[in-house]
Order: sequence, then structure tokens, then C-alpha cells
Amino acid sequence: MGAAHEGGSTSNTITGGTFFHAVVQGRDITVQMPPAIDRALAALPAPAPAFTGRDGHVERLLADLAPAAGGADGQRTVRVSVVSGPAGIGKTELAVQTATRALDQPGWFPGGVLFTDLAGYAPERSLSPERALEGLLRALAVPGEHIPGGLEDRQRLYRSVLAAYAREGRRVLVVVDNASTTTQAGPLLPTDGINAALVTSRHTLDGLDARLHDLDTLDTAASLAVLDRALRHARGTDDTRFTDDADAAAVIARLCAGLPLALRIAAAILAAAPTRPASHLAAALRAEHGRLDKLARPDRAVRAAFDLSYQHLTPAQARLFRLLPLNPGPDLATESAAHLSDTGPDQAEETLQQLAEAHLIEPASSWGRWRMHDLVRLYADEHGRTHATPDRRDSARARLFTHYQDTARAADSHLDTLPGPRAPRFPDRAAALRWLDAEHTNLTATANAAAAAPGLGDSSPTVSLAFSLARFLALRRSFDDAITLTASALAVCRGLGDRHGEGQALNNLGNALSEVRRFEEAIHAHTQATTLYRELGDRRRESRALNNLGNALSEVRRFEEAIHAHSEAATVLRGLGDRLGEGQALNNLGITLQQVRQFEEAVHAHTAAGAMYRDVGDRYLEATALINLGGALVQLGRFEEAADAQTRAATVFREFGDRHLEGAALNNFGYALQQVGRFEEAIRAHTRAVAIHRELDSRHGEGQALGNLGAALLVQVGRLEEAVSAHTRAAAVFLETGDRHGEGKERSNLGVALVQVRRFEEAVHAHAQAVTVFRETGDRHREGAALNHLGGALQRARRFEEAIRAYSMAAAVFGELGDRDGEEAALQAWAVTHNELWLRQS
Repeated sequence: MGAAHEGGSTSNTITGGTFFHAVVQGRDITVQMPPAIDRALAALPAPAPAFTGRDGHVERLLADLAPAAGGADGQRTVRVSVVSGPAGIGKTELAVQTATRALDQPGWFPGGVLFTDLAGYAPERSLSPERALEGLLRALAVPGEHIPGGLEDRQRLYRSVLAAYAREGRRVLVVVDNASTTTQAGPLLPTDGINAALVTSRHTLDGLDARLHDLDTLDTAASLAVLDRALRHARGTDDTRFTDDADAAAVIARLCAGLPLALRIAAAILAAAPTRPASHLAAALRAEHGRLDKLARPDRAVRAAFDLSYQHLTPAQARLFRLLPLNPGPDLATESAAHLSDTGPDQAEETLQQLAEAHLIEPASSWGRWRMHDLVRLYADEHGRTHATPDRRDSARARLFTHYQDTARAADSHLDTLPGPRAPRFPDRAAALRWLDAEHTNLTATANAAAAAPGLGDSSPTVSLAFSLARFLALRRSFDDAITLTASALAVCRGLGDRHGEGQALNNLGNALSEVRRFEEAIHAHTQATTLYRELGDRRRESRALNNLGNALSEVRRFEEAIHAHSEAATVLRGLGDRLGEGQALNNLGITLQQVRQFEEAVHAHTAAGAMYRDVGDRYLEATALINLGGALVQLGRFEEAADAQTRAATVFREFGDRHLEGAALNNFGYALQQVGRFEEAIRAHTRAVAIHRELDSRHGEGQALGNLGAALLVQVGRLEEAVSAHTRAAAVFLETGDRHGEGKERSNLGVALVQVRRFEEAVHAHAQAVTVFRETGDRHREGAALNHLGGALQRARRFEEAIRAYSMAAAVFGELGDRDGEEAALQAWAVTHNELWLRQS
């Protein structure tokens, strides 16, 4: 379809935010920070109610986290604290308890908390720094379209965001759980000296330049307190079995080796049997403990507790417990567990609740989802492998994977904008998206797991999920996942000799690569797809791949080749009667034609594309043609027509619930209104667009709308300072992100605004900076315009000799470019200024 063109040369502004990284070259990117990180997005687990014996550790960690006394910026020497200790020692709980208490302290972390579990000791689930940074950036409200692909770029963007929070007095706490190496944890840590981080690991991680906290086992008193509190929490304050039998409680505490995980499980075992004496539990635990003398002491204690708890499960509970590790993702929905165990949802939920009561699983971040501690997961998987035959383990995994495939396919049908039937599994598009959002990580993990263990059915889950998720991953801007999944699907298809599947995978891969600006790789993928379909004699798919190839070629400014590709694709698809495909080729052709300033031809292409979309009944795609058409019409000065096209597009996007494109259309509508002097209406349109994008956390769209709003404000009496403020913030942001082209434009826009408010010396400085930027980037035409503006500001500042030099340089630049109008305007300004200087000297 191509990207919707948002018309006009705009001045992007920022409210309470900043630009962090020019991750999409040639586009102005705005990121506005939320007031604080939403706790739901932060994913900080709830603190356990039965927590004791760690008060000293909590106080020491809080002392490290506290803002410096009397400090204006909260800067401290201790930036990162690492909590290390063996598995099951309570590292995560200590970090969660400390973070929760720190957040409750007024003024300590007004920006909120970020939490990520790296699963560093579970190879199949371990997060790379790149993937962890993607999740953290999304929690920081950075849209997927602004998240770059490489580790270094993501790290720079992430640290820039945190630094911006710090500068605005919104200090953030980052909690990095389960890191296995300094390489895994290091890129996630703030470096601004103000924000703070807590890291947990089984290793010391002394390479992080951090304050180290070694966590040891609980002493007997603390262990007894954990047992008692956990039992009373589960059974009420009247359950005094541990305090009534101090000897038995001491034995249990000793055999649990002071490990909080083992202690909580032991308490859960007793809580599950209200009449069972503590002495009976102590005897049973002692017996289990003795049979595991070959294991290391902490493992022995945990395994003994696991064994005792596991032995009290019913057959149905034990079977589900053993099957749960088959889910490749980090958590599991009740519905998925029902498919895994081949039971109804009600029975599955009851069994899961019972497993949670035994502390073998725990509720995840939202209702109806469950997760396992990594040690429990390993334990359950170990038993699952030994019971593979009676549990029908392979069948259970196939059922789960089939559930994910079938449901993903059903959800994808609701993302199709063509008219037609939808899968009854979901009532509407919104419900389908909710399921996809909740299962996103499980679906991608399943596809990757299936690629590593093929032979799970006639249709590879990898290929099925990769194709079913393509639209969703594009919608959510999850292009890293799209690339990984599609590359896996490509390998599977090649291994199976499925050439049609190979072509589809190549085409999808090329689209995802383009979105992360890996255009040369995208061109290679689309070229391969085109060649493959040509060999298969599939002209329709060949032409669609050729159309996508044109998009990638246009991005690397190979416009003639792009126009040829789009035109050829449109011609072939027209001959095949594929109106939808022809419309897509023409719409993309129009976008490329706008790049080479062939606006009349672009209008014709977008108009024809809109008619074809209308013919096939795809009103959503018709609206995309309208929004692109409006952009071309503005360039031709047909502003009323452009405004009408954007209004109609906005109406359709609103109907389809695409608030993002609705906001973009309103923004373009406002820009068209500005061109005909309807500034009050334009301001209202841009304000609505800003509100929509802010509501959606669509930062790029919000930035575009704010920029156009600033341009409209510039011509309104009494609102000039608002425009100056917007351009000032925008210029500073482009400077930080290294977007030299954007910085130059904003310096120039700022200079114009500053002249309007008679702040001439500041305007001179802004225009001089713009000249420097355009000269360094080789944009000679803009350099000439900036020199002309500089001359005007110098003239207003009564620095006439310098103004004359600036006008002379502008005239020389325009002369070299053959721009006679620009050269003449500069020479006229030179003459006026020279005459004014002569009059003053005489």
C-alpha cells in the first residue's frame, strides 16, 4: 500500500518531550514522553505479602536509591545496584519489594519504574539485550516505528529517553531481573547519573561498575517468620501450627536451607491440609531430603520441597503441571492450558488455581494468565520428559500449537479490510487485536520453537504463524519479530521445497526489512521473490512482489527504477483483472511520482487507485489513496480539493477505528486549510490531530500535528511566543538525535519566528546555525535560502555589513544552482541593504 503522505513542509514541535533518534531517515520524528511510565506497561510484579528477614538488605538498597540530600537533580554516586545469589534465594522478591517501597517515597521516582525479566538462565526463553531494549522502549511510550534495529542504536535511543526523563525531573528506576552476564544486562542500564537501576543475577556481575549486594540464605529466625507469615496469610491468623510446634518448624526451616522459595512451598503444603501437623510435614521433608544427597545443598532444599508438593498433586494436576513447560512463551492463558491438557476451560482454570495455591505456578500480570518460576519450569519439564508417553506429550504440544495457529488465522481475518466473511472465533476486530496483543510473545516463541523442532504436523506452525501474523506485526510495528519469523518460515519452506511459500516469505521479509530501513536487503528479497514467481509462472504474485520492490527502490532514491517497477506491476495486474493489486501499484506509483515532483501524474495515479479500491469495496484502502491524493493536491495549489480529500479520508479511518490515520488525515486537512488562510479552522484540526495521536501514544503523528499547529499559530496575533517555543524545542531535539536535515529546517523556522517577535540577535544565531547545517549536509538550495534569511535577520539587527555579505553569498549559491529567481531576490535585498548602509554612513 505504501506510506500515507503527510503533506507540507512543517515545523514540528514538542510538548513535554524530546526527539531521541533519527531512526527513519528523511522523516521528522517526534517522541513525547508520558508523565510517568504506566505500571501496567512497566510489568513490575506485585510484592509477596509474606516477606520478612530482608529488612537490612531493603534498607541498604533504598539508601542507594534515595535522591541525594539537597541535590537539585537527584544525582548520586550509586547508579546501579546488583543483587546476586543462588537460585531460589529471593533475589527477584527483594528487588520487587525494594522497588515498590522506593516508588512509594514522594519524589524519589516520579517517572515510574521499568521492569524486565531477562530469563538469563533459561536458554530457550532468554532475552537478548536487543529484545529487552525493544520492550523497555515500548514501555517508555516509544512507538515501534521509531525503534531502530541494532543494539547500539537501541541503546543510544533508550539512554537518551532516560536522560530526557532525568532532565525533566522525572527520575526512573530500572529493574533488570535474572541477568546472566554483564553483556546481557549492561545495555539496559542508565548512564545519566540520575536514573537508577536494580539488577538481579546468580552471578556477581562485577563488571557493571555497580554496588554489589550478595544475598545469602535466611537465618533460622527469618525462616521461621516466613513460614509463619505465609501460613497465616493463606489460612488466617488463627492457624498457629508453626508457632505451636517450634521444633518441627525449626526442622522445616533447616531442611529448606533458608531459601524463601522452598519455605513458601513448604508453607503452601501445610496450608493445603488444615489438619496436618507441622511435625508430619517435617518428617516427610526430612525423608525426601535424604534421597537427594548427591545434589548441591540449595538445589537439594528446593527439589525436596518441589518433590513433596508435587507428590500431593492429583493425577490431573500433576499431568497439567508436567505439560505447562511445553508452552514456549513466558506465560500461558487459561484457554491455552485447556487445549494443552485437552480439558474444558473451567476444569483447566480450577486445576491452575490449585497449582497456584501449591506455589508451583503463579498468576501473571493480567487475569487468566499464569507463569512459572524458572526452577519450577525446569523441574516440571524434567518430570514431563519421564512421563512423555502416558501424558501423550507430543499430542499435547501439537494441540497447543494448533490452537495458536488456528486462532491466529481467525484473528488475522478480522484485520483484512476487504469486504467478506470473518472467522466467528472473534466478534470484531477489537477483540481479535486484544487476543493478538496478549499472545504476541507466545505466538512468536511458538513459531521459533516449531522451527527448531519440526515434524509437529502437516503444516509447519512456523510458516502458518509467520504468514498469519504478518498484518498484525506490521500494525504493531514489531518488525524485529516479523523479520525473525519470516526468515524462519523462509528456511522451512526452502527445506520442504515449497516454492510458493518461499516466495511469500521473501515478499513479507522484504516488506519488514524496508520498515527497519534495511533497504538493500529488502531489494534483494523482493528481487528473489519476483524471480521465483516468474519461474513458477505466477504473474499476479510476481507483479505484487515487483510493486514492493518499487517501494524499496524509491527509498534508496532509485526513482526511475521504482517508477518502472510500479508501472510494470500495474500493467500486468490490469491485464489479469486484479483491481486490488493494480490499485496498490498505482497508489505506490503516485507516492514515488511525488518524490520526483511529478504532482499531476501523482494525482492521476492516486485518483485511479482510489477508484479501483472503491470498485473492490475496500473503503479503508480507498481512504489511503485519498490521504496520498491530498498530499499531491497541496503541492499543486489545489487546496480546497486537498482539504476535501483529507476530510473524506478521516471519516473512513474513524469508521474503521484507525485513529492513527484519522489523526494524520486531520493534520493534513489543517495544513491545506492554512494554505487558503483559514487559520482558525486549521488550528482546530491540528489540535484534534494532536489529541488523537497523544491518546494513541502515536508520537510521530503527534509531532507532525504539533509542527503544523505551530506553523498556524505563527500567523495568529498574540500566539507568536507559542510558535517560538515549539520551534526551539524541535531544533534542540533534532540536534540531540543527529538528524541534521531536520535540525537545519527547524533552526530556519525558529529564526523566522524569532524575527516575528523582534528577537533579532537570537534569530541571527538560529539562521547562522541553519546555514552551517545545510552546508555540511550538501543541501545547497536550502543553504541559499538560509543565507537569505540570515541576511534579513542581520539587517533587522542593524548589522548591515554582515547582512550584505550574507546576501552576496546567497546570490552566489543561487547563481551556481541556476535559480534565477532566488539569485535576483538575494541581489535585490543586497541592494536595499547596501543603500540603507550608505544612507546611515552619509
